[in-house]
Amino acid sequence: MSTTGNKRQPVAPQVAAAALGLAAGALLGRSAARRAAKSTPGEPNRHTGLAQMQGTPARRYYTGHDLGRALAIADLRAMTHQRLPRFALEYLEGGAEDEAAMWREHSAYADWRFVPRTLVDVSRRTLATEILGRPADMPLVVSPTGLNGIFRRGGDIALAAGAAQAGVPFVQSTMSNDRMEDVAAAAPGLRHWWQLYVFGGDEVWQEIVRRAEAAGCEALVLTTNTQIFGNREWQARTQASQSRLSAPAALESLTHPAWLARTLVPAGTPSFVNVIDFVPIGQRSFFASSAWIRDHQPTSMSWDTVARIRGRWRKPFILKGLLSPDDVRRAIDAGVDGVVLSSHGGRQLDWTVSPLDVLPAAREIVGDRIGLYVSGGLRRGTDLLKALALGADAVWAGRAPLYGLCAAGAAGVARALEILHREALDAMGLLGASSVAELGPEFLAPPARQAAARA
Repeated sequence: MSTTGNKRQPVAPQVAAAALGLAAGALLGRSAARRAAKSTPGEPNRHTGLAQMQGTPARRYYTGHDLGRALAIADLRAMTHQRLPRFALEYLEGGAEDEAAMWREHSAYADWRFVPRTLVDVSRRTLATEILGRPADMPLVVSPTGLNGIFRRGGDIALAAGAAQAGVPFVQSTMSNDRMEDVAAAAPGLRHWWQLYVFGGDEVWQEIVRRAEAAGCEALVLTTNTQIFGNREWQARTQASQSRLSAPAALESLTHPAWLARTLVPAGTPSFVNVIDFVPIGQRSFFASSAWIRDHQPTSMSWDTVARIRGRWRKPFILKGLLSPDDVRRAIDAGVDGVVLSSHGGRQLDWTVSPLDVLPAAREIVGDRIGLYVSGGLRRGTDLLKALALGADAVWAGRAPLYGLCAAGAAGVARALEILHREALDAMGLLGASSVAELGPEFLAPPARQAAARA
């Protein structure tokens, strides 16, 4: 209906046109964002745009419930993003500040290109190796990760079960949500390691170490780079305070009923059961206890702390969080059995070098005296091979198994490790190597050589 003179258009068509405009703008914005992401240099797994023309064929990661259709870690990640509320995703995915250290962890792998050997008999290939002198089905360790109870109830037990099925060690975190004794008993054949955070007085770590020994843990892993908690801004934005979520984050989490059933029903929020007795009674809620423990990690931790723990723990002892070659040298002198080059998943100091950047120099220092491991950024079996060729004895995987956990529990963890094993075994054959022992720097072209070849 209209009037003469100053004509008025009907309201409904205006609203419809506006809605269509907004929808078109959103679609165009997402399309532009996808094109921008695909054109971003240096990011692994961003090269498939070459096979597309103007967005066709359309490509989407699998987000359903059939694990057999999860062909890559990226599919498990997509399934995770489908299932988790925003606050949990920010905790899982985010890094510190500008997330430059986290970005470098991933892009460092893309800097190295393979130089394959052909006409090599690779009919009998194996990833079998030794880790700390014991057999492992592949050179991989499931990294310690905390707060797994917000992803799935019994998350640490599920990670342990997946690791045991894959024939690799599992490192349980001090900040885990399942009792270490329950994890030790849950998975037959599990190689159970314990990760130690030092907080409070010495009596705290001494009691944790005593329990780890009694539970039969094979190795102790001391994290060295978390005395001050990393500035994880995006994660912090989902909280109104240290003790509760923001109202939008809390409301958004209610739109994920399956996640609520897997995590909070019927037991409620998870607890840091291995250390909760050391937390004051009034600070024992989930968020408050996490904040209290962070606030009581001593900035005075030093090599003297390492010496005291080494004196108490006589089984294999590993330091995690080193990025300086000088620290690697000091670790050897301190009598440890291994070191893990790690930036804590890019979640502590931002703008650090990546563990892979430090790896060749660390191998020269270490020789064959102690174990040398690298952590961070692993998403493909080819990443595993690159790290091994650069000198790692094994690679520690954190987020990749967690994507499997979030997607489908213990079966998802096993699927994540199966994917990495299959990809690495196939790539090793294409590379022209039959065993882990054959891998070396001669199979890689460093960035400088790549630039010279293009010139």
